[in-house]
Amino acid sequence: MADTDLSLIEPFEICSIRPPTENFSLTFRLTRNCGWNRCLFCPVYKQGVKFSRRTMEDVKKDVDRARAIDDLLTERGVCDPYPGTDVYREAAGLIAEINEVRSRSGIEGGTGDRRAAAGGGPSGEGEDSAAWFATWFKDTPTIEDSVYHLVSWRVNGGQTCFIGDSNSLVLNPAFFLEAASYIRQTFPGLARFTIYGRTRSAAEMPLRDLEVFKGAGLDRIHFGVESGCDEVLGFMKKGVTGEQHILGCRKTVDAGISCSVYVMPGLGGTRWSVPHAADTSRVITEAAPDYVRLRTLEVFPGTPLATAVRKGTFTEATEEQIVREIRTLVEEIETETTLVSDSASNLLDVSGRLPGDGPRMLEVIDEYLALSPREKLTFSLASRLQSFVGQYGGLTQEIMHAVMPFVAGDRIDANRASDDEIEGVIRLIRSRLMP
Repeated sequence: MADTDLSLIEPFEICSIRPPTENFSLTFRLTRNCGWNRCLFCPVYKQGVKFSRRTMEDVKKDVDRARAIDDLLTERGVCDPYPGTDVYREAAGLIAEINEVRSRSGIEGGTGDRRAAAGGGPSGEGEDSAAWFATWFKDTPTIEDSVYHLVSWRVNGGQTCFIGDSNSLVLNPAFFLEAASYIRQTFPGLARFTIYGRTRSAAEMPLRDLEVFKGAGLDRIHFGVESGCDEVLGFMKKGVTGEQHILGCRKTVDAGISCSVYVMPGLGGTRWSVPHAADTSRVITEAAPDYVRLRTLEVFPGTPLATAVRKGTFTEATEEQIVREIRTLVEEIETETTLVSDSASNLLDVSGRLPGDGPRMLEVIDEYLALSPREKLTFSLASRLQSFVGQYGGLTQEIMHAVMPFVAGDRIDANRASDDEIEGVIRLIRSRLMP
């Protein structure tokens, strides 16, 4: 077999934002960014280009480009499972080779930031959280991003595909069918296809259209429910009601598609904390999704919600209030579903199958609630540090500098810090965690 002409290798567009269960999935963009993009709390898709639908020609070009890179990885044996092989080092060498050939051929294209492309931390220190968040968005693909994306997919099984961006249910079902069929034909080893969707879109679709998505091979839709409380949904400009949440989820399940929803403890602030939890429990009970995923609210700079906080029209819930909201969810959801705490934004790891695992999850919650105020603070600090290390692989210089006054030997001694100092460090770490 002749060696591939590296000047013909081209990057393809990748979904920067996808569910955590799809972190290592192959991704293709059928749309760009968010067609709604009005939610007060959301920093996602506020960067980069506006919403657009891609042409079938562009989608198929991207699929072909991904296939060419995947074939090149096979040709070079980059992902062969030999003991001691550093596939990312081998990939780095291949990327350098491709870029050198492209440069000699007069083809433009940068190399990007590997850590952001692979799900790593920020590209520099001292950035505020808005700038940090922006490093995760890449509307212009690079060879580096594309190669690492394929390598990550391969070394993690090479069987899953996420089709983005934010709401693929806005697509004509026939368009989705053609695109998904082409992806499956080009990558026949794929075993799971997932998308993001809006419950309102699902609620307003004829069931037969959702069945076309199912027939195209769609296995799961991830919905951002966030809240079941209409007051909260209205204030946050979510553009949907609790009843539409229920209808959209039920219709999805009726079409034979797995339904995964995200709820956001803290989204009601102090004003709606109680009804937010109670109404969300009711909506989840009636919607009966397969999965409920917790995403604790974080107010990001530059969002309309941050403006509301400054103006005093929204007051953030305390961590204790948020934990009590989660307790309400565990107690009051009356359907069989799996509750998952798979976000670094969450304080507690509360996961399990409801209703059977409810008592065990309540025990975890009540152990936290029984702590003294000072113990809650130190628990939060330890939890946030652990989340940061888990997400990024270590602490940045910025966070190390913040905790250094509390370090004794090789550990952090919270007794050296006041409540205000601990709260300040917690806030810093939370502002750097991706939800």
